Amino acid sequence: MASTPSASIEARLDIPEGTCALTYEPLDVQTTIQSVADDGAGATAVFIGTTRNSFKGKVVTRLDYQAYSKMAIKTMADILRDAHSRYSRSDHQITQSVSQASSLIRSAVHHRLGTVPVGEPSIVIAVSSPHRKEAFMACELILEEVKSKAQIWKREYYEGEKEEEAQWKSNAGH
Repeated sequence: MASTPSASIEARLDIPEGTCALTYEPLDVQTTIQSVADDGAGATAVFIGTTRNSFKGKVVTRLDYQAYSKMAIKTMADILRDAHSRYSRSDHQITQSVSQASSLIRSAVHHRLGTVPVGEPSIVIAVSSPHRKEAFMACELILEEVKSKAQIWKREYYEGEKEEEAQWKSNAGH
């Protein structure tokens, strides 16, 4: 991408539930995982979404991502907060004193902006929890919600296609 759209800027938001980030830099999977580490976690679920080399029979050469970053980072934080409120220990019928505590410890969602070559991560989500079931469920929920709600768009470039033919699409459904 020759120039960066003014609304598509790097952003980071740290909240009690975890971290959200939009960056033009390659995503560091280990750093994202480390950001949710906790001695109380019996499980850490991780999702790494990478640029694949084909889509519907076409050869993909790269993806470009843009975001309305100020809005997208707040949406991502709301998604983390929602995930933490959905998976409460009350689901496990623990004593009343901790019945409303979240069964998730920390979550992180980091999304790449700009050009993402084939094979490189475009999104990394990590969730720590005392138990694996909640970690897996929350990780999937966060992914699906980011794809459907966050103000992030992608453009797929296909082999043999002229650059100007590539169209921007919402993340949902891919």
